[in-house]
Amino acid sequence: MSREAVASAVVRRRASVPVVVLAGASVGLLGGLIGLGGAEFRLPLLIGLFGFGALHAVILNKTMSLVVVAAALPVRMLSIPFSDMAEHWDVAANLLAGSLFGAWLGANWATRMRTGALYQVLSVLLVGIAVVLYASHQGEMGAIGLDGPALAVAGVAAGLGIGVVASVMGVAGGELLIPTIVLLYGLDIKLAGSMSLAVSLPTMIVAFGRYSQDQSFSILATHRRFVVTMAAGSLVGSVIGGLLVDPVPEGILIPSLTAILVVSAVKVWRHRGTDDDHAPGPGSQVASPEP
Repeated sequence: MSREAVASAVVRRRASVPVVVLAGASVGLLGGLIGLGGAEFRLPLLIGLFGFGALHAVILNKTMSLVVVAAALPVRMLSIPFSDMAEHWDVAANLLAGSLFGAWLGANWATRMRTGALYQVLSVLLVGIAVVLYASHQGEMGAIGLDGPALAVAGVAAGLGIGVVASVMGVAGGELLIPTIVLLYGLDIKLAGSMSLAVSLPTMIVAFGRYSQDQSFSILATHRRFVVTMAAGSLVGSVIGGLLVDPVPEGILIPSLTAILVVSAVKVWRHRGTDDDHAPGPGSQVASPEP
């Protein structure tokens, strides 16, 4: 398929502002219910509902995730003071020692990967996120008891892997960072959530910097309105999701969200893309939401 054909096929998938806002709010709602940003739920929508190619979807997802995390971190400090986080600066430093390099590496791979392969990688990673989500909510987690050099090495290795995954998917990585922080460092779940944001933000900035060097990054220039609209919906949805945490039973919530991720993974796997959707053709652009 030619670049022009790909561009035309995508342009036809126009979406009104209410649809984009609703999609963003749904993502934020699902993420808010489990204390995350919801980017893992946004990615399949960008590909399946709005018709963005794999790499474009990842870049858009990373951009909106960055906005959500930047907004969430200061809000989070209202319940978890900065002083509490500062006491565990070594945790963030240990993970960042691996995640910063992993973020650059993951973005570099994503920009060089064939489109068909990227769809398949995203699908496998969505299944992996589903498994982690389900497993991390089966009973209480506790520290595995590492210390000294072993803990430092494990932290760097975990950070590296999380940085790669988060960068390739365009997510913040909280769904992986939180259980990692609890298991490796023994922090309680709420503090782990705040520390995950502190690690995610610089990690995402590094990935964002690497993506900005690719020609596909131009998707942001042509879709500023789409990004702002969906990100705003996600922020509103995350607040609503946070308010609904108690009323929704975890026994229903977690299996349902896991199923959503698995179904999304299957759909992304079946998605047919071409290498051409890594960059729009000359003068082409994906349509921003219409009023």
